[in-house]
Amino acid sequence: MSVTELVAPSMNLKYLSAYPEPLQAQVQHMIAEQRLGDYLQKRHPEAHAVRTDYALREYVGAFKAQFMRQSAPVAKVCYDGTLQVVKHALGTHTTVQRVQGSKLKTKHEIRIASVFKSAPADYLKMIVVHELAHLKEPNHDKAFYQLCCHMAPDYHQLEFDLRVYLTWLELQKAPHST
Repeated sequence: MSVTELVAPSMNLKYLSAYPEPLQAQVQHMIAEQRLGDYLQKRHPEAHAVRTDYALREYVGAFKAQFMRQSAPVAKVCYDGTLQVVKHALGTHTTVQRVQGSKLKTKHEIRIASVFKSAPADYLKMIVVHELAHLKEPNHDKAFYQLCCHMAPDYHQLEFDLRVYLTWLELQKAPHST
C-alpha cells in the first residue's frame, strides 16, 4: 500500500503545495500514522507568553531594535482574529498614508493572526521576522529572504514547520471519519 493510499483522497496539503512531492509524501505519511502532532511537539516544544497586543508590541519592538534599528517606526502592532479568514494571510504589514497639513505622513502597522497567541514560540518568531522584513523589502524576493535569514537563520525551516503546523491545525478541526 502506498503512502497516498494511506491518506484519505480528500487530504489536501494546501499549505505545502509549493514544496517538493517527497516532502509532501513524508507529511502525508505522518498524518496517516497519526504522528504529525508528536513530530511538531518535539520540534517546537517551547510556548511563549506573548498573549496580549501590548506584549506583542514589546516583542516586535525588541526584534526591530536588535535587527532593524534604522527602519521606519511601527505605529501599531496587534493580534487580528480575522486575518486568516478574510485575507488568507497569517500576518500583514500595511502602510497607512495621511495628509497632515502640507505633509504626507506614513505609518506602518503590523497585524498578526490570532492563531499565533497559542502557537509555539518559534512560529511567532517566524511571522514577526517576516512582517518586519516588509518594512525594508516590500516584495518576496531574494533581498527579502536574505533579510529574514539575517534575523532568523533558520527562517526557511521555521516557515516549512509552520506550514506543517497549519496543516495539523486544519486536521484537528476537520470531522474525523472512521
